[in-house]
Amino acid sequence: MKDIFAPNLLQGKHAFITGAGSGINKRIAEKFAEHGAHVSIVGRNIEKSVGAAADIVATGGSAKGFSADVRSFEALSMAVTAACTEFGPIDICIAGAAGNFVAEAKDMSANGFRTVIEIDLLGTYNTFRSVYSNLRSVGADLLAISAVQSVMPTAAQAHVCAAKAGVDMLVRTLSIEWGAQGIRCNAIAPGPVEDTEGMKRLAPEGQSSWDRLLAGIPLVRAASRDEVADLALFLVSGASRYINGTVVAIDGGQSNTGSLPMGNMLVDSLRRDKAGA
Repeated sequence: MKDIFAPNLLQGKHAFITGAGSGINKRIAEKFAEHGAHVSIVGRNIEKSVGAAADIVATGGSAKGFSADVRSFEALSMAVTAACTEFGPIDICIAGAAGNFVAEAKDMSANGFRTVIEIDLLGTYNTFRSVYSNLRSVGADLLAISAVQSVMPTAAQAHVCAAKAGVDMLVRTLSIEWGAQGIRCNAIAPGPVEDTEGMKRLAPEGQSSWDRLLAGIPLVRAASRDEVADLALFLVSGASRYINGTVVAIDGGQSNTGSLPMGNMLVDSLRRDKAGA
């Protein structure tokens, strides 16, 4: 599909992106670099971060990989310092690191629940807080990657629902606290996105899971990574300069239909797996 955005839309800006070693966030990093941004790719796996940055450089973009676990404020602060030494103050920050697995609440350990809360919610807070003092003074954009589970209570996803609901409220609160400083804070809430590790986990029985999942979406398909990246690009561009404290769903209308199709598919898959064990 032809790119609808100006090629120099983010020319010279510095984008700091967590969780960008793969999936949605990697495509966002690539898209930003295609439009002129210097991209700092941050992830727990340094090989993935460096590899994603190398892919961008190989196509003529500007990027560098850094290592940090978003659960550690200290580690993120060190990554921010290194990134700013490389590319200068941060204009755009994407908090994209996330964790997920499929489990009914009655079978989920407290440690499993806590891990997702720490990666998704605490990780988003740590990311935004760690870049705060290194943001461009006026016009900085913060963008969290939430999920439709933040507004759709979904069986076998209690941990994710709780974490992403917290992310949404954090975004809204920061938009109030930091808005007067010229800092905008928004979020994207994707539904199913094709060709991602997250969706492989949410389609445990392969094509049959996908068929059930997509049947509950009005557009009867998943989003592409490009579609999510385009929305991110719009939300950090001047075209969205008066959008602040908003969570934008990109889910084909799924959140308007309810979570029963997705939840029932996940629980049925879990129970069939147990029965066959």
